[in-house]
Amino acid sequence: MTARPDTREFFEARLRAIGEERYHDRHPFHQRLHSGDCTPDQVRAWVINRYYYQSRIPMKDAAFMSRVSDPALRRAWRSRIEDHDGRAPGEGGIARWLKLAEGVGLDPDYVASEVGILPATRFAVDAYVRFVRDEPLLLAVASSLTELFAPKIHADRIAGLLKHYEFANETTISYFKHRLTEAPQDVAFGLAWVLDRAVTKADQDAAARALIFKTEVLWAQLDALWSAYVEPSRIPPGAWQPGEGLL
Repeated sequence: MTARPDTREFFEARLRAIGEERYHDRHPFHQRLHSGDCTPDQVRAWVINRYYYQSRIPMKDAAFMSRVSDPALRRAWRSRIEDHDGRAPGEGGIARWLKLAEGVGLDPDYVASEVGILPATRFAVDAYVRFVRDEPLLLAVASSLTELFAPKIHADRIAGLLKHYEFANETTISYFKHRLTEAPQDVAFGLAWVLDRAVTKADQDAAARALIFKTEVLWAQLDALWSAYVEPSRIPPGAWQPGEGLL
């Protein structure tokens, strides 16, 4: 006997519960960062490795759009690429992230070169791009729903950085401030799209697993940072070493 699907309301609550349990705001690295307990080099390591994730967001969105035959979905989705790439040089989330890099004392060209990325960061982020490129559209969209939980972490980050770190100012935290308005717009569309199309129990289970996968991609990146730069501080060969790439 085929299991009955959850109601729309219960399914949405199920997706939100995944964030309560698994989103990376619960990771000790973020708790350390937001409370001011990261050293300058730990902050730099986070900025360098998170850049790789930021740089791949428009690439995964372009890969997604290349498979979409519905013009309405493409129109709704393409703003995500513009949010990160901007409409002109020096605009968009990636450019704002490089301002953060400069603020913490890193050469933006070094960061943009992607030299020194932790192997686990690269593997996790590339796996996410492949997932969005290759899995059914429903699962690709569902994996983006970590944005449901992003506004809180951005608000906590803004407050924590401004309180605890000298580098924090309107320019260096501008990426996070923009995401306070961009992420809710994106997720309102994405959530409705998933809720409308996950009409069977199998669809709903698969969408939930896709969201869990994305939380694991984010968590794995922080695990890698913790292992390499916090404790036991084992930096893999080829990864960024403190003192490299500074202004």
